[in-house]
Amino acid sequence: MSRFDEPLSREQTHSVKFDARKAVFGREDVVPVWVADMDFPAPEAVTEALSRRAKHPVYGYTLFPDSLYAAMIDWFRERHGWTIEREWILMAPGVVPSLHAACLAYAGPGDGVIIQPPVYPPFFSSIRLTGRTVIENPLIEEQTESGELHYRMDLEHLEACAARPDARLLMLCSPHNPVGRVWTPEELAAVLAIARRHEVAVISDEIHCDLVFPDAPAHPVLASLAGPEDALVTAVAPSKTFNMPGLGLSALVIPDRDRRQAIKSVFDQMHLPQCNPFSIAGFEAGYRHGGAWLDELMTYLQDNRDYVTRCVARDLPGIRTYAPEGTYLMWLDCRELGLDDVGLKRFFVQEAGVGMNPGLSFGEPGSRFMRLNIGCPRSTLVEVLTRIAQALERR
Repeated sequence: MSRFDEPLSREQTHSVKFDARKAVFGREDVVPVWVADMDFPAPEAVTEALSRRAKHPVYGYTLFPDSLYAAMIDWFRERHGWTIEREWILMAPGVVPSLHAACLAYAGPGDGVIIQPPVYPPFFSSIRLTGRTVIENPLIEEQTESGELHYRMDLEHLEACAARPDARLLMLCSPHNPVGRVWTPEELAAVLAIARRHEVAVISDEIHCDLVFPDAPAHPVLASLAGPEDALVTAVAPSKTFNMPGLGLSALVIPDRDRRQAIKSVFDQMHLPQCNPFSIAGFEAGYRHGGAWLDELMTYLQDNRDYVTRCVARDLPGIRTYAPEGTYLMWLDCRELGLDDVGLKRFFVQEAGVGMNPGLSFGEPGSRFMRLNIGCPRSTLVEVLTRIAQALERR
């Protein structure tokens, strides 16, 4: 039995995923497979580093040590073939705050920011809450020869979006949440070329870059394809990789000094970030010692992914899915059930007792889809799919 098969109770730990079920779904007994954290213990090296730090009884203001930067630089060189210079790194209080900061730094009030829905909901909110304008470049949905759902970028439409006089910034999700695409080098090179032609800055959210399945193409870091003339910010973090998003520390890689200073000024205005000693300990330990754990995790997640794909095709009439290339999130096409978004949520919550993310929260192209988090023991997925199958039989 894999270590990831072992059940771990997260109830009464103030977990959003578990302890907010009543507030989000109206009942406490749904099986929660929604918010994007996993139900697995972090690598032992991370918990040991946190324990060591906790043993020192003073938790004062803390510096970012050189060893933290070195661990991150080594990780991306060894895992992704990406060479990062120390001075390019700006520590940040999370990727979502970084999206907000990028809007404030690189676009003025009312200016346009391009996103590619269906996409992670904070892409929308970071634009709207900062007083910028959402420009949607929806992904194209198509079928492969085998009948599987496949998404690709609409590069022709992206060119038109970037050519708008108000367009200032493109938010790229790579790998993509929720559709699970790992973009090809050719797709990414085309994005860079479009942004370059129209002088549009790019912030590439690569928080899932380490979560690529063993049978999928390798993740190309956008910055590894870029030149010095490209206005590019890369957002990364160990939070999804090592299942510690609650520690809330990420990093921005910005080779251009002026662009780096622009986003740093936004953080400085809000007096962010104040360094958390535990975030620092976990960040460094994950990147320095978490590689073997991650390799084992991705093998387990791939087995989970394949199990869900088989079971949906066999046991869940009216629902379709496909094998994502990255992330631990699966995108369920529920349109053949004949339900609208309100009815779909009611079906899964009230009839099946399963708590997932409604696809509509990822934008209009996500209407009548659901997002399933497979970062859990296999037994949880068995329960989820059994509940859905039984609810479908009762319809």
